[in-house]
Amino acid sequence: MKPRILIVDDEASIRSSLLESLTSEGYNAEIAESGEEALARCHGTVFDLVVTDLRLPGVSGLEILQALRNQGNATPVIMMTAYGDVDTAVSAMRSGAYDFIPKPFKLSAIKKQVRAALRATAEPRANQGDSMVAGNVDETASDLPARDLDGLYMGLIKACPGLEKVARVLEKIGASRAGNDTSILIQGESGSGKEIVARAVHEVSLGHTDRFMEINCAAVPETLLESELFGYEKGAFTDAKGRKEGLFELAGGGTIFLDEIGEMGVLLQSRLLRVLENRRYRRVGGKDDLEVEARIVAATNRRLSEAIEDGSFRNDLYYRLQVVEIEVPPLRERPQDLEILINGFLREFNSKLGLNTEPIDGRLLETLQKYPWPGNVRELKNVLKRIVILEEPVKLVENHFPPHILNGRNPRGSSRQQVLGQATGLMPLSEVEKLQILYTLEMTENNKSKAARILGISRQTLREKLRIYEQSIAEDDDLKSDLAEA
Repeated sequence: MKPRILIVDDEASIRSSLLESLTSEGYNAEIAESGEEALARCHGTVFDLVVTDLRLPGVSGLEILQALRNQGNATPVIMMTAYGDVDTAVSAMRSGAYDFIPKPFKLSAIKKQVRAALRATAEPRANQGDSMVAGNVDETASDLPARDLDGLYMGLIKACPGLEKVARVLEKIGASRAGNDTSILIQGESGSGKEIVARAVHEVSLGHTDRFMEINCAAVPETLLESELFGYEKGAFTDAKGRKEGLFELAGGGTIFLDEIGEMGVLLQSRLLRVLENRRYRRVGGKDDLEVEARIVAATNRRLSEAIEDGSFRNDLYYRLQVVEIEVPPLRERPQDLEILINGFLREFNSKLGLNTEPIDGRLLETLQKYPWPGNVRELKNVLKRIVILEEPVKLVENHFPPHILNGRNPRGSSRQQVLGQATGLMPLSEVEKLQILYTLEMTENNKSKAARILGISRQTLREKLRIYEQSIAEDDDLKSDLAEA
């Protein structure tokens, strides 16, 4: 079957030239003049690749990409733009674009990128662009006995010594005869690789030939999240002009991955609980029950036991989800995995950017293993991506890395050290409280709702304390930068 490609651009000349060029290469190419038309086509048709302009009237190329990913659609996307600066490239690739090409471009260059993207999709063992994936081809792990029998993500997890416990649980899931009725809860810090584990669960499950559908519960409003999960009937609400299939329906016998499940609203938690209990659901506005065939996998960076205590998460749903519980350790607890991950990411970037950066040497690796990597694998990948885009190095050296990484110091950890009594001298209790609040905001990336939950105070109380700190900021220059971020 010919690969199906969607071309999205508001310029007729570019659409026609790309259509003619890709059709002559033997692809089944189609065109869309706007982002809205592209999303409508993707809803009704499965494409192997989307090639879109970044800047479009109405829905932009980035918004197309984000909408596809929120719907669990992993179709690779190549971005085109006349604004070919580094910031735009990084923004597109951070959002999950397969590749980036500046305008004007040669048709031969985009043909090459199209072939690479389709090859990556068809042969994921050779090249895959997901966050931790490329590490599974590291030469240090190439002699694993079960390697050829494992899927892409399972192979990566087995290659990482620090994920040995996770691999053992996944093997038991694969050997189980329980089927998709067994729900799984994955817990771990942000950026630690929970999605990779979820995809590995899909690989070892009976329904691995069906679709893997994912959605971030924290990124979608609750009213929209319900229709995304369960779909809706025509006329269910004002804008429901036709029937829409939800992720539970689209997944078939595959996997539904509910990321950041701890951020789901309590009312929707009740409906999800009924789905887990009865394995049946209804579309929004529907009357007929539909059967759930997919396995449900949830992930969170919150301690749900604490969320249960503060009333933001249902106790009964927690126990339904954690039939099997998998804990993903943070990167600071598995520095032995750094070499596999770094070399894997370098292969990925070499392939995408046409570079030839060498694997990391042992001396630099030892230095990087001393840094705690508070942002986990996501931070590691972003640091490396920034280096290869800006420097295009043949070999990584210490000068490529920020001083705080080379010094093995978390730049956001000073306030915590003071709170723990490691500062010089003693301080009033009110000052300790102030430092702890600022540290919690730093560690939650200034998410005030999450920080308030961790601190055990209301969001309103947190805002009031920050207002008080702002009034006295002139008296404490050391806190000025912290408050500017908060």
